[in-house]
Amino acid sequence: MYSDDFLRAIPKTDLHCHLDGSLRLKSLIEMAKERKVELPSYTEEGMNALVYKPEYVSLVEYLKGFMYTGAVMRDEEALERVAYELAWDCFNEGVRYLESRFAPQLHMGYGMTFEQIVAAVDRGFRTAQTEINRTVPEYDPEFEYGIIICAMRCWNEYYSPYYKGVVDALPYATVAERSQLASLEVARATAKMRSETNCQIVGFDLAGAEDGYPADKHAAAFAEVHKSFISRTVHAGEAYGAESIYRALEKLNAERVGHGTNLFDLNKIYGYETDADKNGFIERLANYIADRRITLEVCLTSNMQTLPEIKDIRNHPVKKMLERNMSVTFCTDNRLVSHNNICTELRLAVDSFDFTPKKLLDNIICGFKRSFFYRPYQEKRKYVRKAINMFERTAKEYGVEL
Repeated sequence: MYSDDFLRAIPKTDLHCHLDGSLRLKSLIEMAKERKVELPSYTEEGMNALVYKPEYVSLVEYLKGFMYTGAVMRDEEALERVAYELAWDCFNEGVRYLESRFAPQLHMGYGMTFEQIVAAVDRGFRTAQTEINRTVPEYDPEFEYGIIICAMRCWNEYYSPYYKGVVDALPYATVAERSQLASLEVARATAKMRSETNCQIVGFDLAGAEDGYPADKHAAAFAEVHKSFISRTVHAGEAYGAESIYRALEKLNAERVGHGTNLFDLNKIYGYETDADKNGFIERLANYIADRRITLEVCLTSNMQTLPEIKDIRNHPVKKMLERNMSVTFCTDNRLVSHNNICTELRLAVDSFDFTPKKLLDNIICGFKRSFFYRPYQEKRKYVRKAINMFERTAKEYGVEL
């Protein structure tokens, strides 16, 4: 029904895109050679065969690729380059608004401060933005970006040298306690940098292992960014169930949910937040999310690769989300690791689920409306209007009747 050219031409958002999972493979290899980082192969074919596979057998295998991207992103030049290239790649696929997230603390301990790391990423995005917007007609939405800072649910000695400093300061604390305090420090640094610099920090996120590391333990960190009016999204319901999503909303005041894949899975409710009525709990939670337009950042390809129980894309829980008219936006998650881009995600969606042109328009514009756009609300309204106008013009050009 929709051609690839049409899906590429319409304006799009990507609100859940990990910086360290979205490098160009060619650039990863080049930077590894320059920085003497050992890779399993120094060809794209070899890395795709050994690390970045089209399919993965487990989440552990999926996450292996971040070991290599993290190893080359330990200086400002590399961080700036990765952000710059990501912005151009997204724009060339029709993305007009990008929110990229990453955990600066994973890059600390290598001679860079939190501020230097975030500033380098912002420079890369800003340089690309300036170049891109010279090419954008005045009546179309310009390319815009926002940075989301991630805190980690769980820390251990394998993450970065920064962790050793946390251990040295708190030698008798548990891993969970250190993780909570590390998140609070990241939140304070995020709020300070947001208020004192022009870096386009638009949101705060909680990522990492859900099982055993509940969101409510990081409530102090989210209260800190909430005081500074920084928007909040939380990875929840990806490797755990509805209770994890509930905690993200109830304890962290999340405005969006990253993934939310297991929202409807009765087998992943363990009774910590519910009574015996599991079905009732899911219904009440789903209705709450829908009624308050809490947006679910859905990553189809990534979910298929890390959740083997979803054997058929048509059985992905996003089908139920769409049937319930929930606020959903399609995202890439990790472009390198998942071998995808925003166009391939949309292709999966429109080929697998019922997307009339009007419904597709509503879904696309949902991404713009529920973004953490950094400018005043009145300017955001104008920006969204430009996106709607561009979609309508493009639909007419390609013979798609709204």
